[in-house]
Amino acid sequence: MTVQILSSPKNPNLQLARSLLEQNKARRKHNAFVAEGVRVLEDGLASTVPLRFILYKTSLSPRAKTLLESIKPGQSVFEVEDRLFDGLSDTESSQGILGVFSIPEPSPPPSPGFVVILDQLRDPGNLGTILRSAEAAGVQAICLPPGNTDVWAPKVVRSAMGAHFRLPLLQWHWEAITAYVEGLSVYHADMDGQETLWQADFRGRIALLIGGESEGISPEGRLLATRSVRIPMLGKTESLNAAISASVLMFEVLRQRSQKG
Repeated sequence: MTVQILSSPKNPNLQLARSLLEQNKARRKHNAFVAEGVRVLEDGLASTVPLRFILYKTSLSPRAKTLLESIKPGQSVFEVEDRLFDGLSDTESSQGILGVFSIPEPSPPPSPGFVVILDQLRDPGNLGTILRSAEAAGVQAICLPPGNTDVWAPKVVRSAMGAHFRLPLLQWHWEAITAYVEGLSVYHADMDGQETLWQADFRGRIALLIGGESEGISPEGRLLATRSVRIPMLGKTESLNAAISASVLMFEVLRQRSQKG
C-alpha cells in the first residue's frame, strides 16, 4: 500500500472531505459522503459501494491500524497530520480514520413485502438509529420523501452503523413512492391509532409510515396511509420518540413473521 502524507489544509482531498462533512449541497454536488470511524469504514470496505479515498491521522488505534493493513492495492490512502485531521473530524473522540465513498445508486426489490417510509424526520440521530434497526429487522427498502434531514449527513451515517451500505435508500418524491408501495398495506404509526401493534396483522406485504416528532406526517403521507397503529403505554409518557417507535414496530413485524404457522 502506497501512502501519501498530506500536510497542507489546501490539499484538494482534505478540502473535499471537509465540505462533505459540513454541507448537504457539497454531498449532492459531488455525489459523495463520509464514513468516519473503524466500524462504519469496515462495513464500507466490505460492500460494493465505490470508495474514493481514505484519510487517517498519524496516531491510530490498534483496530484502525489493522483496518489499514487490509486495504487493497490501488485504493487511495492518505496519511494526514494529526492537527489537520483533528480539525477535519466531525466527532469529539475521533478514531482517526475516515473514508469518502460515492453515494450508491439504490437497487430496491421490485416487489417488496416490508418497506419503511420516513416522513419529516428532522433529527439526524433518530434517522440513523431507525436505519440501523431497519437493517436488523429485515426491512427491504427505506423511502425518504422530501422534508427529511439529509440521510448522508455524518451524524446519520455514524448512528446507522453501516446500514447505508446494506439498505436501499430511496430519496424519491411522493409520486414515485406511492407507485412503489402500491398493493402494500401502509400503516401509519400514531399514538391514537385504530389498533395496537399486537392486534395488527403484519404478516402480509406492508409499509410502516413513521412521522417526525415535532410535525408528524405530511399531508401526502396521510393520503398514502391506509391504516393506523399505536403502541400501548402504561406510564404517563405521552409518546415515544420516532426512533424508538419505529424500532418497536419493525421488530413486531419481524416477530410476527418469525412465528411458525
